[in-house]
Amino acid sequence: MSNPFTWREVAATEGRVVAPDERLPWVQTGFMGVQHVIAMFGATVLAPILMGFSPNIAILMSGIGTLIFFLITGGKVPSYLGSSFAFIGVVIAASGYAGKGPNANIAVALGGIVACGVVYILIGAIVQAVGTGWIERFMPPVVTGAVVAVIGLNLANVPIKNMAAGNFDAWMQALTFLCVGLVAVFTRGMVQRLLILVGLILATIVYAVLTNGMGLGKPVDLSGIANAAWFGLPAFTAPVFTANAMLLIAPVAIILVAENLGHLKAVTAMTGRNLDGYMGRAFIGDGIATVVSGAAGGTGVTTYAENIGVMAATRIYSTAVFVVAAVIALVLGFSPKFGALIQAIPLPVMGGVSIVVFGLIAVAGAKIWVDNKVDFSQNKNLIVAAITLIIGTGDFTLKFGDFALGGIGTATFGAIILYALLGRTKN
Repeated sequence: MSNPFTWREVAATEGRVVAPDERLPWVQTGFMGVQHVIAMFGATVLAPILMGFSPNIAILMSGIGTLIFFLITGGKVPSYLGSSFAFIGVVIAASGYAGKGPNANIAVALGGIVACGVVYILIGAIVQAVGTGWIERFMPPVVTGAVVAVIGLNLANVPIKNMAAGNFDAWMQALTFLCVGLVAVFTRGMVQRLLILVGLILATIVYAVLTNGMGLGKPVDLSGIANAAWFGLPAFTAPVFTANAMLLIAPVAIILVAENLGHLKAVTAMTGRNLDGYMGRAFIGDGIATVVSGAAGGTGVTTYAENIGVMAATRIYSTAVFVVAAVIALVLGFSPKFGALIQAIPLPVMGGVSIVVFGLIAVAGAKIWVDNKVDFSQNKNLIVAAITLIIGTGDFTLKFGDFALGGIGTATFGAIILYALLGRTKN
């Protein structure tokens, strides 16, 4: 395998696509890495909080997992690995988490997460051995496009319902995505490439003026940054393996496969490079990262749609950016002060950025349809896409005993099963 840490340096000329094996000058690459950290931070921290896990460990494991993924894929697949929301329901069910404070039964859940990672690795090994044809027969472009779109649409409620406490916060969300939009359209060069980061900074400044200066909302609180230590070891937890938890959590591997497949298809569509040959490695890398994370007390991880949305906006697909982002995440994991800095970003501002990023994910799914010329005059394609989008967006949930399959999961399996049934007809 060639050295994955080798990139060809290119200039940041306007409108230029930066390929996975290329990079901008290191200073600019560093800024891009910061932007990707911000894109993943909200979800990567929110998921462990909802499960009673340590956010610091989740951030640390996301950095380690991204580096593992980078090495397993030979540096050819631009992706960031963050906390997976697919684990939340089953982890709560397996651990009996009450929803507040640390999870007292986290060790049992960790055993299930490790088991899920092992299943994921085995699926990746099969794909690596026999190819992706069998997966693609079940998941053609109409299915993968719908699944990718649903990933963005399903997350829409997170910023809109959970990240705006009142009318002022909602207006600040609107101001934030307006700032990002203005930067995206009316700036040029590197500023335009950093549209998420620049828009966030502008919105935060306006937010601080309106709250700290004029008393219109919850002020920006920087005391956490001053009080936090520069360095501190997170509290690691070892997994405990029980049959019930493993049987409950391990099937999440199927959802992770669908997510990863959709993300790879989205990156393929954006870069124009066929990444099918790396799909098995991608599954294995994600699986190993999940095992390592679960073994240390972290959440299960997945390739992050949020960061794919950033790539779609910036057209920078350099894997060097993700190495930088991973290293920053490692620093955050071991440094409460740096973590406090990003956590000081006002929640409504983070919510406004999330609206942009999740929307870009949804559009990436539509781009798969366009690029593959999916024919929606065929009723089977029309019905598969229509039903998938609605059950995914509406978080349609089916329960099988203690196992609940909701939102992205029902949309993914629903799309696969519908296409298999309806694909037997000509129209």
